[in-house]
Amino acid sequence: MSVTLRQIKPVYILAAILALSGFTHLWNVVGFPDVFYDEGVYLERAMHVLHGLGWQDRYFYDHPYFGQIFLAAFFGLAGFPNSLHTSTDPAFIASLYVLPRVLMGLLAVVDTLLVYLIADTKYGKKIALASAVLFAVMPFTWVMRRILLDSILLPFLLTSILLALRANNFKNKYVLVLLSGLCLGIAIFTKIPVFTMIPLIAGLVYFGTGKNPKYVVLWLLPVILIPLIWPLQAASAHQFDIWLKDVIGQTQRPSFGLPYISLVFLKLDPVLFVLGVAGTVFAILRRDYFILFWSVPFVIFLLMIGYNQYFYWIPILPVFCISSAMFVVTMLGKINKTRLRNALPLVIISGIAIFGLASTVLIIGVNVTSTQFEATSFVLQNVNDSETTVLANPAYSWILHYVFHKENIPNDYSFIMFNPIKTDKILLVADPHFLIDLQRGKKLQQVYNDSKTIMTFDEDLSKYDMATYPYSNIKMNLDGQHIEVKMK
Repeated sequence: MSVTLRQIKPVYILAAILALSGFTHLWNVVGFPDVFYDEGVYLERAMHVLHGLGWQDRYFYDHPYFGQIFLAAFFGLAGFPNSLHTSTDPAFIASLYVLPRVLMGLLAVVDTLLVYLIADTKYGKKIALASAVLFAVMPFTWVMRRILLDSILLPFLLTSILLALRANNFKNKYVLVLLSGLCLGIAIFTKIPVFTMIPLIAGLVYFGTGKNPKYVVLWLLPVILIPLIWPLQAASAHQFDIWLKDVIGQTQRPSFGLPYISLVFLKLDPVLFVLGVAGTVFAILRRDYFILFWSVPFVIFLLMIGYNQYFYWIPILPVFCISSAMFVVTMLGKINKTRLRNALPLVIISGIAIFGLASTVLIIGVNVTSTQFEATSFVLQNVNDSETTVLANPAYSWILHYVFHKENIPNDYSFIMFNPIKTDKILLVADPHFLIDLQRGKKLQQVYNDSKTIMTFDEDLSKYDMATYPYSNIKMNLDGQHIEVKMK
């Protein structure tokens, strides 16, 4: 009987961890985090696909297009947004973000399960449970609540790793190897930087199938062929030169680089960052190539490219949690006294998890989006289709164009930098993201300076000390703090 209980107990713990993951990624999905510029971009592109306008949105090749196909397929199955009764009320505007944000939350729960299964296969149940609970509750994982390509690709990447790990234990290895390749191919077809995972998973396939190169070749076929759809499509449309220019340009956009996003990670989640770095150093000392080949090539790639954002850490968040758990459990396992050796890992991991959960709850309960929905509602009630062009970031424009079918709605405000405005009036939504982009060109500065403010929306966040942890996380969520609606 006791053996049965020992076998069942990890299942109950895992179920509790998945429930916690559901809570941390699905509670207050509309209120936190703020609606980020890039989220609007991907939703606009998904609407473009959903309306049968093609996979590739116009002529900008910054990323492959599986992400927008994935979102469009999900929206189509759910009848979104056509099944909704439209209203200009801010509450309805907010509801438009519920379904896509819930999808991201559900993907994060699946990711939590996959982290457990990967760590269990490689290191055993103790480290697996510890890894999963860290992934479920630590504060920095709130970034996966955003509607981002990184959030979409992660379950495909993790599935590819898991299938490669388990191929050796499967009678028909060809099936798992091929499925692993398909999953990584889809992940790369979502966002190119995860090509850095090829050495890791190819190594798992090679050594896990008795060093048989035939399996590696089979695995590589979908890994290479699926992402090739993107440049081949551009070539068929006689736009390969544009594709090449945009892909290179995407990596060379100005930013503060890897040191900056590392500092951001440290400030937003110091416990996970320090443990992850310690776990990586520990992996170097132990020559744990699984940890190193997952994290090091990706970090080197981030160091080499010119443009980085803090959510680029998403593909290696799982290995940070696994290496952290491995470091803590292994080091505490060296204690001589049996009772302490058995009890301390549970106590320490539980303490870290409780601290992480408490910190996460404090930040995900903050409402940072209400002004964004109020501003969208105001624009809808004050725009004249035939006379006014609305310049706003994609977080607003996709709603105006695809849900309310307003005319004269460019994708984003940068439209004015390259195209003439043909209407008599311009309505500008000048949010914090727009103010950052003012330096991009004189036309943006001119339309801002020459227009008159007709309404402002302010989110009062003064009660949160953003200089201290965990409210430092709110610093990355200020796109709704002050919004000006201006008319020219």
